Amino acid sequence: MGKLDGRTALITGAARGQGRSHALTLAAEGANVVAVDLCADLATIPYPLATPDDLAETKAQVEALGVACHTVQADVRDTDAIEAVVAGAVERFGSLDIAVANAGVCGFARFWELDDAAWDEMIGVDLTGVFKTMRAAVRPMLAQGRGRIVATSSMGGRMGNPNLAHYVAAKWGVIGLVKTLALEAASSGITVNAVCPATVDTGMVHNDALYGLFCPDLDAPTRDQVEPAYAAMSPMGVPWVAPEDISKAVLYLVSDDARYVSGTTIDVSTAASAGMP
Repeated sequence: MGKLDGRTALITGAARGQGRSHALTLAAEGANVVAVDLCADLATIPYPLATPDDLAETKAQVEALGVACHTVQADVRDTDAIEAVVAGAVERFGSLDIAVANAGVCGFARFWELDDAAWDEMIGVDLTGVFKTMRAAVRPMLAQGRGRIVATSSMGGRMGNPNLAHYVAAKWGVIGLVKTLALEAASSGITVNAVCPATVDTGMVHNDALYGLFCPDLDAPTRDQVEPAYAAMSPMGVPWVAPEDISKAVLYLVSDDARYVSGTTIDVSTAASAGMP
């Protein structure tokens, strides 16, 4: 028996990276999965985003674990779309037990060079999209009298980061949303928490734009060339953690093992959080 047998988990940003890893980790414990992703590029994000083929691959890998996987291409910024996803999940599976508001993107510019379009798109996806996902998900959970909500913040939501003002603002905001909803839903059988990953080994990190930011003196730096720069940011000397390392924290938070854990963050930080107040 799995820890999540018979439960339904909605995961946004599920076509690849952390989202796919979360889907597979929860599926391996018996959860049926509703996998949501935009599957389209965004104008101000300097790297390719997931594709419909990526989302189809998530579905195939989840179903290979013996559970159901329903996929939806939807924009978490679109109220009607995310409300429809939640309603469809409840209709299809009978309940919504877990929601992982994971969809997120990253761009960069110096504070005074950020234009309105970059700010609006980042806040729209990484903060407003998380709010809309959590808002839609908590309603059926309130009716059920149970539920688990986890939002993906970042170590950038626990500190400042040069060139990432809009990303940092969004990820700090996610923690505020989590703490507030945790209090409002505390007597309703619902827990609400956040995970704060360090640098994760995904396409958000491994692309030419981000490589150029961290190694500006190199012409077209490679993964091997940027690894020391990433490792230097980690007290453990770890350049990036695996998506599965974050998924294990998510699994804990959505399981019965964490039934009294709510309104908090789990930092998977390679000890970076040890230097913070």
